[in-house]
Amino acid sequence: MRITIHPKYKNQEEAILQLVKTFFGEGDLVVKGSRNTIKTNFLGTEKVSIKFFQKPGIFKSLIYSFFRSTKAKRSFDYANYLLDHAIPTPFPVAFIEERSPLGLLGESFYICHQLEYDFTIRELIHDPLFPERKEILEQFTAFTFKMHEANVNFLDHSPGNTLIVNKGNGQYDFFLVDLNRMKFENLSIEQRMDNFKKMWLSKGMVPIIAKKYAQLSQQPEDKLLSILMEKSQEFKRKTARKKYLKRKVGK
Repeated sequence: MRITIHPKYKNQEEAILQLVKTFFGEGDLVVKGSRNTIKTNFLGTEKVSIKFFQKPGIFKSLIYSFFRSTKAKRSFDYANYLLDHAIPTPFPVAFIEERSPLGLLGESFYICHQLEYDFTIRELIHDPLFPERKEILEQFTAFTFKMHEANVNFLDHSPGNTLIVNKGNGQYDFFLVDLNRMKFENLSIEQRMDNFKKMWLSKGMVPIIAKKYAQLSQQPEDKLLSILMEKSQEFKRKTARKKYLKRKVGK
């Protein structure tokens, strides 16, 4: 078993390993997926989130063992990158990888602070009358712009992967989660607008985001509106087509 711990938690290695050893028998279940499971537990007095990555198949095991960083390692490394660039995400505590004698990857874990949040973008999509909806969207756009300026292309920029905390007085904080799919590159304006497509923006949300992003980037608002609307609608059409074909095959 290999463990990498943030320097802040170096003196808690035994307690961190205990969280992993007792993962399946202790803690509170948050998400149970086919490949990943998330639980919360306590590291001393701090509540942490523990994400379990199932052992990959032999091909992916070879890839993650010798050619590409594991999901757990990427989650840890990317969290540190984000924080180094003042982009909020739950604080990374450690990642753990189980390896065979030949070095092949088995199960792995990523541990970070558990964030108590108020809602996600998903609630805004489903409720056009959500309180301060316009203000939240504008602040979310500024948050995404800051992320883009830090050369972060968050490939899973979707409604549930930004946690939002209501600070009061019309101010909101945004935190990225589910970090293992990112690219770090200088993004063109087309790539920046494309990065919003998985948010499932309604037609009423698109102009708000385009206007705010235009102000921040000093790009023409009509240009951004056109690109963003096209990217968003194209993504929805492709997703709907995939679901239709999947239903047809399943019949």
